[in-house]
Amino acid sequence: MATIDQQFVEYIVKTLVNNPDKVVVEREIDERGVLLSLSVDPEDVGRVIGKRGATAQSIRTLLRVLGTKNGARYNLKVVNTDDIEGGEMRGARPATETRGEADAVEELRSQEQDSEAPMDGGESEGELAEKTRAELADLDDLDI
Repeated sequence: MATIDQQFVEYIVKTLVNNPDKVVVEREIDERGVLLSLSVDPEDVGRVIGKRGATAQSIRTLLRVLGTKNGARYNLKVVNTDDIEGGEMRGARPATETRGEADAVEELRSQEQDSEAPMDGGESEGELAEKTRAELADLDDLDI
């Protein structure tokens, strides 16, 4: 029988996806709290994660509220369903990175692009920095 937390996540996710019958929420308890592993049809993973992870983060926030009410600490992991065989997760891999990991990867990608691509307008790095400082100084002068 599914617990209230599993039912809660299942209800939310089933309303978001095109294949609600393939939504599976598994529950594990360890020293860090309750881990809910969510698996969905590969077609629906994007819907559950959302743009920049916003939907998954919202579900995690709602779980935190439920955890406050129940005196438990919850964590949600969206797993890659390519490895599911017969309803069991075997060697499931995380389908998403944590927000910090995603931000770090995005920063590295932008640094690589900056070093490989010429800057807009052909400005040197020093000119661009000076222009940015001037724009920030103008913003500081605004009375907001």
